[in-house]
Amino acid sequence: MQAWKTLWFVVLSAILVACASTDEEDEEGLPTGSRTEQAFYEAAQRQLRSSQWDLAIKNLRALEDNFPFGSYAEQAQLELIYAYYRNNQNDAAIASADRFIRLHPQHRNVDYAYYMKGLASFTEGTGLFERFLPTDMTSRDPGSARESFAYFAQLMARYPDSRYAPDAQKRMTHLRNLLARYEIHVANYYFKRGAYLAAANRGRYVVENFQQTPAIPDALAVMVQGYHMLEMPELEANALTVLRTNYPNYPAFRSDGSFNYNYYKGASGRSLAHRLTLGLFEKSDPRGFDTREQYNPEYRRGGEEAPLPPELM
Repeated sequence: MQAWKTLWFVVLSAILVACASTDEEDEEGLPTGSRTEQAFYEAAQRQLRSSQWDLAIKNLRALEDNFPFGSYAEQAQLELIYAYYRNNQNDAAIASADRFIRLHPQHRNVDYAYYMKGLASFTEGTGLFERFLPTDMTSRDPGSARESFAYFAQLMARYPDSRYAPDAQKRMTHLRNLLARYEIHVANYYFKRGAYLAAANRGRYVVENFQQTPAIPDALAVMVQGYHMLEMPELEANALTVLRTNYPNYPAFRSDGSFNYNYYKGASGRSLAHRLTLGLFEKSDPRGFDTREQYNPEYRRGGEEAPLPPELM
């Protein structure tokens, strides 16, 4: 009889232990019955490491709401920015970074908040399709690129010695190239529509504002073509001289050194149907001025995927 009691006690103890293990953590990943600041923070850390971004955000926000002056509050605010960014909530990441900068302008890690603002804007619109399918990001709306450039510029101006400055500088270079190439896309579009003055102005804008970008030779060619169509020989000759001097191997040059004004298909001459419909119903797809593969060694069809930001230390 005593043996049966002992066996029953062992079985009951095992059941209780099993039940306790299943209830060890609640749905937020917190130890059962523990709602301390440290419990919230440690749970959020585990969830960040396992890419459980929604739970991490929930616990980081709960930590700040319940312990706004605790020892983990400022770090939690920084990590909340990162969690929002990794969860593809870029607007929330930027808003959280702005809030941290406003509340802690002298914090030792405030440069990270500036960096994350730029990074969240940098990756705006680069979702699943853009990452895995060929997508030319230079033809997209440049609004987020301009915003990202401005945020990185703030970081460089305020914290030039920041650990994030080198990466920010590289991204700014990439963004300048992207913005310059966008202007060339627009110029090609204007050529297709027969708006030669608008096309030439886009080329001139690139030359004046985006020096040392791979779009410069195309911008000069746009000016040459545009001024030629507008019958402005002096401006055409000036642009042609600069293009020939600096980029003698530009593909629009013939073997004798003359410029091929038919290089851009469809730029010379418009049909009656084109004039009447503004080109809206013509199916031709002009080649356009686009020599990225020749003058930009980093260019790849489909764009480049931005690397992940460094983890918080």
